[in-house]
Amino acid sequence: MVRIQKYGLSDKEVQVISFLESKSKRFFKREDICSFFNNYNTLTLFLRRLLLKGRVVRISKRKYFLVPIYAKKSWVEHSFIVADELFDGKDYYIGGKAAAHYWGLIDQIPTVIDIFSKTKQGTKEILGTKFCFRRIRKFRDFVEKKIKEHSFLIATKKESRKWI
Repeated sequence: MVRIQKYGLSDKEVQVISFLESKSKRFFKREDICSFFNNYNTLTLFLRRLLLKGRVVRISKRKYFLVPIYAKKSWVEHSFIVADELFDGKDYYIGGKAAAHYWGLIDQIPTVIDIFSKTKQGTKEILGTKFCFRRIRKFRDFVEKKIKEHSFLIATKKESRKWI
């Protein structure tokens, strides 16, 4: 969950946020908004101010999450969508108890989302959700599903049975 500070937004901030929302870009990169700025330093300062105000959350080294302008106190995004955006939609899949819960095999809501990939490992908390990255050598069976018109990769129901 993202907490939003009660600082006002400047005209430039409203302009950039409105542009991103009109393009339905909840997740964005620096390249998406670089046309609003003269140089790299002003863009960095702009993003830093939005981070302090709670209007932007840094998801990865190059990707940010835009908190909608109509969010008053806080905002939460679905954890499977965040996981997909972390990996740009490829070379990962969601497994473990999160996949078992998705398929209805267990009733318990998992507190940690297990993500299997060939590159990342460790844990990280993003938007109030704890992600556990597990490095594997070979991918197992997974399928592509959709939530809110956003696709993500998740272990098959058969593969998820071992977590119950």
